[in-house]
Amino acid sequence: MSTAAVDLREGDVRDLDRIDRIMADAFDPRWGEAWTRNQVIGILAVPGVWLTIAELNGSAVGFALTRGVLDEAELLLLAVAPEARRRGVGAALLRAVMADCAARKISRIHLEVRAGNDAIKLYRNSGFSKIGERRDYYRGVDGRTYSALTLHRKIA
Repeated sequence: MSTAAVDLREGDVRDLDRIDRIMADAFDPRWGEAWTRNQVIGILAVPGVWLTIAELNGSAVGFALTRGVLDEAELLLLAVAPEARRRGVGAALLRAVMADCAARKISRIHLEVRAGNDAIKLYRNSGFSKIGERRDYYRGVDGRTYSALTLHRKIA
């Protein structure tokens, strides 16, 4: 794994074109996991939602979309462009989200991920553990179904 300096910054609606590009590249259309532009616009307007953008060499290569409510948060989306994977971008985004949670007095973060998704290893290496499973939640375009795993992590 080669690592490079990942620059992180707060994002907003001005980043929609970047988010759209990253999602189109990062999420395999077989699973329908990417959000539409309107879904992202809608969630960004909700109080307690924040967007973190990851850049390498001045180009946006990843993002995390998080929602905090009281003392809990949910990682709604995390995406890294394929050409930037295995360079520490996903881990840097997760660290930033957890630091933001701590600053907001959030004590626990949740996320949901499709069983078999390569990102599960990243989440487990970052201290997340499984607390639930929704069987047959995701349906691929081929008709096969996959469970959704619910993971959580306490924020120190």
